[in-house]
Order: sequence, then C-alpha cells, then structure tokens
Amino acid sequence: MGALLGLIVAAGFGSADFLGGLASRRAATLAVLSVAQLAAVIVALVVTLTAGGHPYADDVGFGALAGVLNVAAIGCLYQGLAIGQMGQVAPIAAVIGAVIPVGWGLLRGEHLGPAPLVGVGLAIVAAALLSLDRDERRGPLVGRALVLAAAAGSGFGVSLVLFSAASHHGGYWPVLSARVAALLSVWTVLVVTGGLSGLRGVPAAKAVGAGILDVGATTLLLTALRTSLTAIVAPVASLAPGFTTLHAWWYLHERLSRVQLFGVALALVGLGLIATA
Repeated sequence: MGALLGLIVAAGFGSADFLGGLASRRAATLAVLSVAQLAAVIVALVVTLTAGGHPYADDVGFGALAGVLNVAAIGCLYQGLAIGQMGQVAPIAAVIGAVIPVGWGLLRGEHLGPAPLVGVGLAIVAAALLSLDRDERRGPLVGRALVLAAAAGSGFGVSLVLFSAASHHGGYWPVLSARVAALLSVWTVLVVTGGLSGLRGVPAAKAVGAGILDVGATTLLLTALRTSLTAIVAPVASLAPGFTTLHAWWYLHERLSRVQLFGVALALVGLGLIATA
C-alpha cells in the first residue's frame, strides 16, 4: 500500500509541477507560486476541517517548517536550473531529496528485506535519470548551481522527514500549516521584491490546478507516511519528475531521451521489488 500511495503522490506532485511550469512560461514563477499556494490553502482548510483531528502544537510546527522548506527548495531548484546544467542540477536535487528520508527511516529502525532495499535503490536512480534534461547546458557544475541543487534536494528531503515526524492522531493540520507557511513565505518575498504587480498576468486556471494537485499530493503523502515505512514511501514519491516528463511527452509532444526511457523501465522494476515488502 505504501508503494501505491507513494506512486499516486509522485503523480500528483509531477502533474502539479507540469501545470506550474506551463503557467511560469507566461508569468513570473513567484506570482504563479502565490496563486497556486492560495488555492492550496483553501483546499487544505476544507480537508483539515472535514477530517477533524486535534491541532497539536508539534504537528502544526512540523508542518509549517516543512512548508517553508518545500517552497524554498522549489525556488532553489528553479534558480539552479536557470544558471546551471539542467541535466545535472535536477538529478542531484532528486537523489538528495530521496536519500535523506530513506536514511532517516533506516536510522529509526525501519527494516527492509533485500528485494525491497534493492527496489529503493533502483527508484532513487530512476528519479535521477527521469530528471535528466536533453537540452543540457554546457560547462561544469560548480559553485552556486551545485549549492542550489544540494539546497533544493535537502529542502525536499527534510520536509518529508518533518511530515513523517507528525503524530498519527492530529488529522491533516500539518498539511494546512505547511500550505499557510508556504503562502506567507511567497507573499513576503513578493512584497520585498515588489513583485505583487505581476499577479495580474498569472494564468489562473493552470496555477490553481497546480495548487490543488500539490495539496492533494501532500495530503496523500502524510497518509502514506502514517501507514507505511518512510524508506518505502520516499523513493517512490521522488519519481515525480517522471510524471512531469510524461505529461510533457503526451501534451507538448516533447521527445523522451533514451536515458529517460531507461529511467521509466528502472522505476517499474524498482516499484515491483518495493511492492514485495
């Protein structure tokens, strides 16, 4: 069940990234994030109040910190992709984002048999391969781009660990606090940079769709972490770039590289092995 939920989470995050990327072609990324996060807050509020549960202080705190780290990681990733080699920045972020929660789960005593453990490794490698961009920039990956890639992966990985630390009886308050904190962070940056005027040019439907998919995936992620091992959920959820790539192939008719196709095959094998857990 953990592998299946993780796959749905990956599909949600990957689809959200696809819509957000499309919207960012016509508007500033921060403006798109602002609209997306506002939609996410509204949906998270409805889900949280409907599901009930007590808003424990630790859960709200974990969620808020996870939300800030997540949106900061997105910003680092986008900036790293803009100034560095896309074919190296994205895989580094994807691998670090998966390795951190997997390592955390194993250190906490989560036990995986040989086959699922191999599947976890294959899923992490597949996430890196699926992140590779055919239009790679020339030049070495050094300096700021490398730092941004590592920061993005660390932000994604630690935010997942924080969600896994939330209690099992606090409903979805961590999701709500995460989305509120992310929205406030984006708005703060917009106010400081004077980017509020750019909100008028945001393709609303795509940005709202991205926000809804993002909060839906986050809700399922929290559910998966409460019902399965972090070391299983994390590597499967890290396959999100694969769904973004598949959307680009299907809707935008972008060609998949042989490396990306190999990543898809590797992911399927990894998922099969993880499912034996």
